[in-house]
Amino acid sequence: MALDGLNLGAVLKDVASGVLQLPDFQRDWKWDDERIRALIATVTLDYPLGVVMALQTGGVSQFKPRTLNGAEAAEGRTPELLLLDGQQRMTSLYQALYRDRPVETVDTRGKPLERWYYIDIAKAVGAPADRDDAVVSVPEDRILKAAFSRRVVLDLSTVEQECAAGFFPLHIVFDPHRVNQWLQEFVKVDAANWGIWSEFQQHVLNHVQQFQVPMIKLPASTTMDAVCAVFERVNTGGVSLNVFELLTATYAGNQEHVAEHGDYYRLPVEWEQIKKDLTSSYPVFGRMEAGVEDGLSSSDFLQAVALVRTWEEKQASLRSSVSCKRRDLLRLPLADFRRLAPRVAEAFKWVGAFLEQQCIVRTADLPYRTQLVPLAAVRAVLGEATDTPGADERIAQWYWCGVLGEMYGGSTESRFTRDVEQLIGWIAPQGTIPVSGDPRETIPDTVAEAAFLDDRLDSLTTRNSAAYKGVYALLVKQGAVDWYFTDAPLTAGRLIEHNVDVRQIFPKGWIAKNAPAEAAKANSIVNKTPLSFRASRSLTGSPAVYLKSLMLESGMRPEWFDDVLATHLIDPSTLHEPEPDFERFYDSRARQLLDLVRSAMGKRTVFRDTAGW
Repeated sequence: MALDGLNLGAVLKDVASGVLQLPDFQRDWKWDDERIRALIATVTLDYPLGVVMALQTGGVSQFKPRTLNGAEAAEGRTPELLLLDGQQRMTSLYQALYRDRPVETVDTRGKPLERWYYIDIAKAVGAPADRDDAVVSVPEDRILKAAFSRRVVLDLSTVEQECAAGFFPLHIVFDPHRVNQWLQEFVKVDAANWGIWSEFQQHVLNHVQQFQVPMIKLPASTTMDAVCAVFERVNTGGVSLNVFELLTATYAGNQEHVAEHGDYYRLPVEWEQIKKDLTSSYPVFGRMEAGVEDGLSSSDFLQAVALVRTWEEKQASLRSSVSCKRRDLLRLPLADFRRLAPRVAEAFKWVGAFLEQQCIVRTADLPYRTQLVPLAAVRAVLGEATDTPGADERIAQWYWCGVLGEMYGGSTESRFTRDVEQLIGWIAPQGTIPVSGDPRETIPDTVAEAAFLDDRLDSLTTRNSAAYKGVYALLVKQGAVDWYFTDAPLTAGRLIEHNVDVRQIFPKGWIAKNAPAEAAKANSIVNKTPLSFRASRSLTGSPAVYLKSLMLESGMRPEWFDDVLATHLIDPSTLHEPEPDFERFYDSRARQLLDLVRSAMGKRTVFRDTAGW
């Protein structure tokens, strides 16, 4: 790593020629007009600009390069340097001081602008404290107006008018011939301008033309994960670098692929097609109209691919453990990604079908998105072996232990790797996985460690909890029938068709008036159940009253409608007249929900008051 002081003019020339470019993972970002003027003032005063950082390519870029904004004429050239830190500063200075076109910028409200930058010679030779005021920008036509564009404040539309006003055009500062021509016009206006020009050249032009840019140059041998870490530490914009973006640039720069296919690899296009296929069949993975990263993300997919790849490497004794850490994703070769991506995409389709069987069909109802990553990896490794009767039961148990035990609420990378290895060993046909002992007798940590405390039901009050969503899905799965559309139990399709959501059974207003001591339990999942929007319109006042109305609308006999209520694990007698009994309702339903949870987790879990139940 070397630190060089480079002449600003030489750096901007490298930008124009394509010697200095950006790695494609750098985002476009325009500085606003005010910030550009302040930057120019800093350069004219010869104040420190701050270090910029670049990666040497050695003539072969490991990333797909792209030119800085405004230097598109240099596209196609292999850069010698890739700018990691300093994009905004170098782009702004290149457009304002080197390119013979107006600068593409924005105002403080983000409105696009095209501006030329000038410096007021008379102000510039004054006190340095006034330098910010000396740098001005004017519109594309070089006419500055005020009073809603009715009055011309400054007209710089010709060289003669620039000279008469004493405003030097900064975009010619590195062109000695044009500077000399402008000077000739300037002194024609008034021979006395020679004196002020001499001061201007000494205190302003020389500062700009001799300005030094401190640049750290990283060697071409710098690893990709090191480049990523360096970029995030030095990036002054505060924008975190996404691994997907870095791989996009890396894969696009893969010359073997270009030589074989005649074009660079477009990872975002591939991911978008995968995501479209998944969401068209299973909406639980997200809504494409909300963006390709809505729901299942590119990072989730890459992690699943990395888990499968590192599993294969471990089986081949090339590594000691399965992993999907950042460095594993950054070291994922394009050839391996292209080989594994179709298999992992099919695995996620299987996961979508599995979730549908669990009556989880919408993104908002998904307890943990992260838990899908190891599940897809397991399916990709084992294939149809996950469909055998014993295997699918164990997968369901593992899944519900993860959800109801809230095992995926914290750091997930280490759990990913343990679950992949342990779940594969637990469900794979004996003899198919080369490990010592019988792995099918070793219960995965997610199953063994999961616990659901009886009083957890009291605190499950919002969708922020995975267990809250889990109980809701289990109620649907075990056969709940809607209270308006009573012809059949709720299904995955009906959840969407009838806009089913979690609705309160005893309205909060009724509890506040009739059972104020139980008000804290009003929002508990125990007092909620999956119902259609149409049914929810009737849920006001006393349950005894609104249920009578729903029963009449259904055309059912009272005892039949009570059977519908019972499908929600509710004791109907607690809701009817002469007076609904919230406390008795709550205790009865909590018992049944705990039995439901225990059945899904496939294990006796922790109850704090067993004797009372």
